[in-house]
Amino acid sequence: MKTYLVGGAVRDRLLGRTTQDNDWVVVGASPEGMVAKGFLPVGRDFPVFLHPQTKEEYALARTERKSGRGYHGFVFQTTPDVTLEEDLARRDLTINAMAQAADGTLVDPYKGQDDIRTRVLRHVSPAFGEDPVRILRLARFAARLPDFTVAAETAELMRRMVDEGEADHLVAERVWQELARGLMEERPSRMFEVLRDCGALARLLPEVERLWGVPQRADYHPEVDTGVHLMMVLDMSARLGASLPVRFACLCHDLGKGTTPADVLPRHIGHEQRSAHLLKQVCERLRVPNECRELADVVAREHGNIHRSEDLSAAATVRLLERLDAFRKPQRLPDILLACECDARGRLGFEERAYLPSEQLRQALQTAHAVDTAQLAAEALEKGLKGPAIAQVIQQARIAAVEPLRPPVATQDPSTP
Repeated sequence: MKTYLVGGAVRDRLLGRTTQDNDWVVVGASPEGMVAKGFLPVGRDFPVFLHPQTKEEYALARTERKSGRGYHGFVFQTTPDVTLEEDLARRDLTINAMAQAADGTLVDPYKGQDDIRTRVLRHVSPAFGEDPVRILRLARFAARLPDFTVAAETAELMRRMVDEGEADHLVAERVWQELARGLMEERPSRMFEVLRDCGALARLLPEVERLWGVPQRADYHPEVDTGVHLMMVLDMSARLGASLPVRFACLCHDLGKGTTPADVLPRHIGHEQRSAHLLKQVCERLRVPNECRELADVVAREHGNIHRSEDLSAAATVRLLERLDAFRKPQRLPDILLACECDARGRLGFEERAYLPSEQLRQALQTAHAVDTAQLAAEALEKGLKGPAIAQVIQQARIAAVEPLRPPVATQDPSTP
């Protein structure tokens, strides 16, 4: 029985990057032998075990054979005679198909070191084409390693996989898992560029795919193309260290621009509500977690009004905060504002501009939130007021509190051009 460090841990060490987790492959062992040594079996589809002390994952060397469509269409063999080279051959990319022995010796049968030196993402073997998840994984690695290019033969293989319908068999949970991980990488735009290049984006997220080629007003969007703008927004969200809900909100904030009637372009009147409608479809299809869904919905509907909030009256400002549910969920406002900042700064020539609405709305919420609503409600009840009448009293008090913060000449209500 021999044990090897494999995959990402070996790759990251060669890249000089911090290793998050260690994965191990065991050659020449059986499931019974692993259990006898105290390892805890946890694998559902193939034998994976937790080390009795470190709790790191140890998998038996295995081969796989395609038996059906999609991610689960495989039969695995994990007999003790499976070699390390056979196990590495089933991996996706050459840079992930290296192993390190206990004495430090590097096993690199598929020239992963060469591809690290030349900064190339290359598939190990034609078996790559049997698993559509590998398209998503490669796209995610492109976002993690933005200075790597995709090998021409690998790009062609991915296009062929999409054309043959393999991507249509991806399950929603796995698509979301890889998408979420890719959004959190160093340059999220690279993931979408790779997916778009092979045709997978049109299959998985047609609402996003259709944004390329859609023009915007050049005076506000010097980059003009909506798809280009979206990629700049995503990369700004990474630059500003945004959370996953914020990055997902950035991804979906302008979906409605892809359905703007041609006769009104480059203006996008009402795109906010159309974005919220399309967002709902995306979230249902990919089973997006509620935290991401809810934040993205607010940002889609209100980002235009937030951008213009500097010029709003006190009354319009309070109504905007109410629609943001900021009085009930004040802890969510920073995320909403960060997504809007990414949108505002994700434009050509605006990358270093300060986003003034952020601090102004935070201050307005803090001031309005200081109003003693419990006292106001008690006084209103004594006067015989009920329900909506009490809410109106509270709203007016908040407006009065915010009034000194607003500009002398202000818009009475936000519009949605």
